[in-house]
Amino acid sequence: MRDIIREIMNNNLILCFGIAIILDIFLGSIRAIKEKRWNSTVGINGALRKVAMVGSVMFLLIADKVLNINFLGFIPKEMQSYFPSIGLAGIFGILFILYECTSILKNMVLCGLPVPKKLRQKVEELLDSFSNELEGK
Repeated sequence: MRDIIREIMNNNLILCFGIAIILDIFLGSIRAIKEKRWNSTVGINGALRKVAMVGSVMFLLIADKVLNINFLGFIPKEMQSYFPSIGLAGIFGILFILYECTSILKNMVLCGLPVPKKLRQKVEELLDSFSNELEGK
């Protein structure tokens, strides 16, 4: 167990994943306060999703240690010095970070925070196409 905790603390990808989750929760809460629409169902679903993501990464960290999985050879040589190893937890960590960044950008746009114009337009297009979150705005 100590090895897993040490691995988490020394793994920049996992730490970045944790920071992204915290920032998304913070911005989602600010957005709910701003819109005066605190929806417990949405909040619980989001919390369950985040718990499942964290649980998945923790399970994959253990699997990486037990199975000694390392995909470092698939990463460009210029980037290999940044990672001691990349296992399943790292791959899913990257995917979850991208997912969280998308949610962070969405919350930034919907909170009215400054976002570069082209990026804002792209996020608004995606929100308009795939959700009803821009209705009434």
